[in-house]
Amino acid sequence: MNIKSRLRIMVFLQFFIWGCWLVTLGSYMINTLHFTGVQVGIVYSSKGLAAVIMPSLIGIIADRWIKANRLYAICHFLGAISLFIAAQTSDPTIMFWAMLFNAMVYMPSLALTNTISYFSLEKAGLDTVKDFPPVRVFGTIGFILAIWTISLGQFELSNVQLYIAAGASLLLTLYSFTLPDCPTSNSKVDKSLVSLLGLDAFVLFKQKKMAVFFLFAMLLGAALQITNTFGNPFLHDFALNPDYTDSIVVKYPAFLSSIAQFSEVLFILAIPFFLRKFGIKKVMLISMSAWTLRFVFFAYGDPSSIGMIFLLLSMIVYGCAFDFFNISGAIFVEKEVDSRIRASAQGLFMTMVNGIGAYAGALISGRVVDYFTIDGIKDWQTIWLIFGAYTFLLAIIFAITFKYKQETDVKRV
Repeated sequence: MNIKSRLRIMVFLQFFIWGCWLVTLGSYMINTLHFTGVQVGIVYSSKGLAAVIMPSLIGIIADRWIKANRLYAICHFLGAISLFIAAQTSDPTIMFWAMLFNAMVYMPSLALTNTISYFSLEKAGLDTVKDFPPVRVFGTIGFILAIWTISLGQFELSNVQLYIAAGASLLLTLYSFTLPDCPTSNSKVDKSLVSLLGLDAFVLFKQKKMAVFFLFAMLLGAALQITNTFGNPFLHDFALNPDYTDSIVVKYPAFLSSIAQFSEVLFILAIPFFLRKFGIKKVMLISMSAWTLRFVFFAYGDPSSIGMIFLLLSMIVYGCAFDFFNISGAIFVEKEVDSRIRASAQGLFMTMVNGIGAYAGALISGRVVDYFTIDGIKDWQTIWLIFGAYTFLLAIIFAITFKYKQETDVKRV
């Protein structure tokens, strides 16, 4: 088996694990364990907390002391244990700590996936720019198939989703030992504590355009966490209406959500064109507009014939909303910063989006959901319209405050 095929299996399993629970765990906690919106938000906030420090810390360990592929195996072994514990608990506090520990080992494994892939491809004499994307797309395939497995198996409201994720983690642990060894660095060059912690990029906050960009990346990260946390519980709540009990939306809501992942693939391919044509500012504004539409379509969507169109449109615009700020943002950072701090800058971008932004989004959205819940019934239309107003306001403020010339952006990209 050639190296690209071996890496595809690794990436497939990496995102299969995440797909087993990321969009459905909220429904399990709300409908089966009867957690409140705040409790669900706190559990999901664990991903944000872990993303603040763990990727940089694990990266240092991989660079200095433990080979990346071996550390990768350790992360997934510990992840399997934490998922197994989470599957057995019905206590919100224990669930939080189990999922926090899982996030502490899973979030850095995403970066290790890239490290192992880049090293292995270069060692094989392949071009990472050309050959990595066809490998990475298998992660999206893995995520989609995981969602289908959980949805079609009707495990969305069951702890079985966590057991399947734990089993996949164990499988990836064993598979990791077959991957090429990634040597640690023999460099003896002394670095400051700031450099070791990957904080060099904080100097970018001295530039107004970069400070504004990172601030809005954080605020959009909150929007992403909102839909990850409560998108699936929203679809499950249609079961409360007798007219929708037998609808596909109620029976297989995660299957419907997988359309968003297919949309991602299409919009990823469109990113180079949009960046060249419109520049990063307009692309980010398109993303914010798409987030607003995502929430508004949810507000007016339901399993009826007309409402179903809104639900499908919400899934389609998700790909634009996510990719046009997440992928385009990473490309913008890569093109704008000095080559000596690119890795640190990408780490900062991830921290703002998946760390601080995700943490704040999970906690605040949980409070909003609880506030508009009366006698166990959630006023989803009001909830989604509030979130839509939030991203619409972001777009207006971003358009006014982010100063960037399209001509420069086109030339760079």
